[in-house]
Amino acid sequence: MNRFEEFTTRIVQQVGKKEGPVSPVMVNSASFGYGSSETGEGIFEGSIKKPLYARVGNPTSAQLEQILASMEGGIGAIAASSGMGATAMATLSLLKTGDEIISIGGLFGGTYSYFSETLTRFGITTHFFDVDELEAIEGAINTATKIIFLESVGNPNMRLPDIGKIADIAKTYGVAFMVDNTCTPLCIAPIALGADVVVYSTTKIITGNASALGGAVVYRAISEGEDKFKGERYRDIHPFIQKMGSMALIAVAKKRALRDLGMSANGFGSYLTMLGLETLPLRLDRIIQSVERVARALSDKGFVINHPCLPTHPHHERYRTQFAKGCGTLLTIDMGSKERAFEFLNRSKLITITANIGDSRTLGLHMASTIYRDFDEQTKEFLGITAGLIRISIGLESADAIIDDFTNAAKI
Repeated sequence: MNRFEEFTTRIVQQVGKKEGPVSPVMVNSASFGYGSSETGEGIFEGSIKKPLYARVGNPTSAQLEQILASMEGGIGAIAASSGMGATAMATLSLLKTGDEIISIGGLFGGTYSYFSETLTRFGITTHFFDVDELEAIEGAINTATKIIFLESVGNPNMRLPDIGKIADIAKTYGVAFMVDNTCTPLCIAPIALGADVVVYSTTKIITGNASALGGAVVYRAISEGEDKFKGERYRDIHPFIQKMGSMALIAVAKKRALRDLGMSANGFGSYLTMLGLETLPLRLDRIIQSVERVARALSDKGFVINHPCLPTHPHHERYRTQFAKGCGTLLTIDMGSKERAFEFLNRSKLITITANIGDSRTLGLHMASTIYRDFDEQTKEFLGITAGLIRISIGLESADAIIDDFTNAAKI
């Protein structure tokens, strides 16, 4: 049985309609008529739930948001223009000058640069830790700490965090816990594990065909009783909680980030994303099976493979228990040098050389010469970037065909 069987039914039923247009209706208007001044006033104050302006919401994106929130077990979601737009929205809506972030694991290069360079310019400090440095993570929390952030799978170092334990630390100290779940939709349910906010680049496996740039942030509900966001650490969002109750985090993001910074999704992108989302459970199940098969076969052939399905991986046991539904489309190959990595990529008949991941096609990229080319050696070592490292995102092709192609490309 497909490991994501429940979603194969739920998602297609949510995307399609029983009456009228079956395919999602694409609304591509930048503005919306209110009909009357009274209605306009109600829309702006929030008492009337109709489109205000495309920068802060779009009917097509709203349908996508409802599906993603349901998929994640959240109270709501906000679609964004890209994965980095989603990360910026989720973080900036809670941060101000003097605040601090604790970032855990091997981050995607864009996220690392955003934390280490961009936010630094605005007086926001980020402390970086490996996934297993739990004592150091706990020791770094202080009154300025606003966010604990991690990727569900290290991209590209393939290290797996103990999400439950880190969620417990965040709960103990009353700190917002954000998980970038881009690599592992359906595989991992961060909100059920204790996350407050889940971030996606929907460009990747959710859409799955390189047709639409997009992102999304999914939020949990604010509790009626005690809640970390009602504590002194987040006193500046208490007016939102008093007015919006359980939906407060969505209101904070829309008013403090989406409205003012404009990382807005567009209707056409959201439409394409929903078309991809319909087949996500089928694609992801096949790809995860292929990833494991390819990783094991290539490792047996002498390739230097990094994937936690391999017994030699330091988080193999965690993969078997906490990541029993897989950890996405990625594995890495270390060819030892840039030259050998280039030769391998250029010889391959199947690999599309690109910076994307999670596509229907198998993708590959030499890390040190592209995304991480401007990083210093110490940072590259922390993030697991070696001279010959190739990140591979396995696609829908036959696993046997991928194994044969990689073997021929490496001349092994």
